[in-house]
Amino acid sequence: MPRGQEAMLTNEYANPTPPDLPVPSDHCTSPDIPTSTTDTETYDISDHPEEECAIFGIYAPGEDAARMTYFGLHALQHRGQQAAGIAISDGKEDVYAYKDKGLVNQVFSESTLKSLEGHIAIGHTRYSAGSPGDSWETAQPHLFAVGDETIGLANNGTFLNTDEVRAKLIERGIEFRTETASEVAAKLIGNITCETNHMREGIREAMQLINGAYCMVLLTQTSLYAFRDPSGFRPLCIGELPEGRGWVVASESCGLDIVGASFVREVEPGEIIRINEEGLISEQAVPARDRAFCIFEYVYIARPDSTIDGLNVYDARERMGRRIAEECPTEADIVIGVPDSGVPSAVGYARASGIPYSDGIVKNRYVGRTFIQPTQALRQLGVRLKLNPLTSIIKDKRLVVVDDSIVRGTTSKQLIQMLRDAGAKEVHMRITSPPVVWPCFYGVDIKTQDQLISATHSIEQVAEAIGADSLAYISLEGLVDCCRTDRSGFCTACFSGEYPLHVPENIQQTSFCGSLKPCFRDNM
Repeated sequence: MPRGQEAMLTNEYANPTPPDLPVPSDHCTSPDIPTSTTDTETYDISDHPEEECAIFGIYAPGEDAARMTYFGLHALQHRGQQAAGIAISDGKEDVYAYKDKGLVNQVFSESTLKSLEGHIAIGHTRYSAGSPGDSWETAQPHLFAVGDETIGLANNGTFLNTDEVRAKLIERGIEFRTETASEVAAKLIGNITCETNHMREGIREAMQLINGAYCMVLLTQTSLYAFRDPSGFRPLCIGELPEGRGWVVASESCGLDIVGASFVREVEPGEIIRINEEGLISEQAVPARDRAFCIFEYVYIARPDSTIDGLNVYDARERMGRRIAEECPTEADIVIGVPDSGVPSAVGYARASGIPYSDGIVKNRYVGRTFIQPTQALRQLGVRLKLNPLTSIIKDKRLVVVDDSIVRGTTSKQLIQMLRDAGAKEVHMRITSPPVVWPCFYGVDIKTQDQLISATHSIEQVAEAIGADSLAYISLEGLVDCCRTDRSGFCTACFSGEYPLHVPENIQQTSFCGSLKPCFRDNM
């Protein structure tokens, strides 16, 4: 394997040719005569806020680390479906990796996993946020050279100062092959480590220079590292295998469960952990800021069987359903949830309201996340590619339909029309997050304000646009109460416009519209 190449991304196992804004104030308004509509005819199969990525890492002497990483990534597949990869070390030779575009089970075969021998591994599933330059090279883990040693890095997150850091590295003669923040992080850590001859020092100084929301895992020939941004935007947890056989880190606790690891704790904001033959060593690399955990993890992104900061995600969603039933009641015959994240909330709504719950929508789990595109005729069926109503349940019924969010409004419109076509008498939408009015810069794929229907339309106008008899959202206070723990502190910027970290002016100019200005807290 070639050594000392600063821009090195390939390896012996990788495929060489791979493939004025009206901010809603009344959360319980039901429209009488809506005054305008929006064009929601074009179906977008991703009308929910999408997460950037998932990461997984394992140090387990005597275990098949690549296979365990494969299953860990399977459990975390919901966080990214565009690409997957695993980097591996046996502690003796070198670091190798295999990655490609596609789902986990499309990228890895039995023979591939057998070729990845070692007891230390990191893995990654990628959501590319529709990057026009997305390619095999942007898949992770990234490999890079530190002197004579090859290092692997996988990142879940985004940086606000990527261009600035990249420019400084280019001035030092460092070359780049992608536009990803993750490659910037890899090259930055490698450059500092070469200067200091100490990996943790390289990570520590890089964390001081990087401004953004991230969790990363890093693999050397002998050690596994994991670290998290000082605001704690994204989740990252530590688990231990039975009988002390090894350690696991994962974006969510469901990634620990699938390999039989017991949850130990969260990686703290600003913390670095190192795991090798000496055991687990922790260091507070940079001071923690005010906690700014993305509340959308509880609303939609995380799996319902995961537990974050001591709160089970299913329980949080059930609480949201109860709360919106109390805040925004209505008369109806049955409550149904939009699979998957709307179902626990629908159960909570039914329990609090006394209206019976029923499974009124069936989800096709094998359509949607695929690289085989439907024909235009099938695409026009829109939401029917993934959801289908149970006509016998909903015909002639007044429905409360519980969903997690409305972003662009395209899916909600087609869903409601589908329910009416199936015979629903009334459709009352209840949303377990407040109106999404502001873009996200910390890892969720909501980049510009003009993508958001609630940024330019009142609740009444949104209800008319999607065809609902009534529309109501949980209050921001109610949502925070449902997710609160003794450790919690949240980023709610997409609802409130209060951003924990300042966003560069050039990004603001392309992201915001209208006269209202966001508030940047800069909790350094």
